[in-house]
Amino acid sequence: MFSRWWASGEIAAVHNDLRDRLRVAAGRDFDPTAAIIDSQTVRAAETVGAATRGWDAAKKMNGRKRHIIVDTLGLLLVVHVTAANIQDRDGARAALTRLRELFTAIMLVWADGAYSGHLVGWAHQKLALTLEIVRRSEPLTSFVVLPRRWLVERSLAWICLRRRCIRDYERLPEHHEAWVTWSMVMLMSRRLARTQPRK
Repeated sequence: MFSRWWASGEIAAVHNDLRDRLRVAAGRDFDPTAAIIDSQTVRAAETVGAATRGWDAAKKMNGRKRHIIVDTLGLLLVVHVTAANIQDRDGARAALTRLRELFTAIMLVWADGAYSGHLVGWAHQKLALTLEIVRRSEPLTSFVVLPRRWLVERSLAWICLRRRCIRDYERLPEHHEAWVTWSMVMLMSRRLARTQPRK
């Protein structure tokens, strides 16, 4: 049933409607003009086939990687799931392409150093997107909150509040994308309910 809902587009439609309502409640336009991208590797359960999982050497983890793009409120715009061995720059191409298809008003995307290099020029030439790299100050002697970057980190933490998203249990990557989207539906529903006046 859940798979059919995702395939029909109903979950995405509910998600997008809630996001639009929250943006309006926050005094923003429906269409965002800036976004933030990041990725997160999660362990894969035995139900995840070998063809769609991989080894993330940096995280020392066998699983999948979810590439997400959020708006400046931390609300989900795009999720793209790959094997964990896919580099951030490579996974970002599909995510950014999808972002451009869905949100024509977005001109600026913030990212960390993992997205530097050829991706910056590619995004500008192919998608008319400015990919701005937010770099850490060196050396770091204490915890530092990086401008804009904390927004997407918080969104990843929100997603992990849902038990189904702590690990990847799904046979197909698109089913994990559906669960990530659903986790944001639950979060936005509660947040929107708090903005409504009590009767």
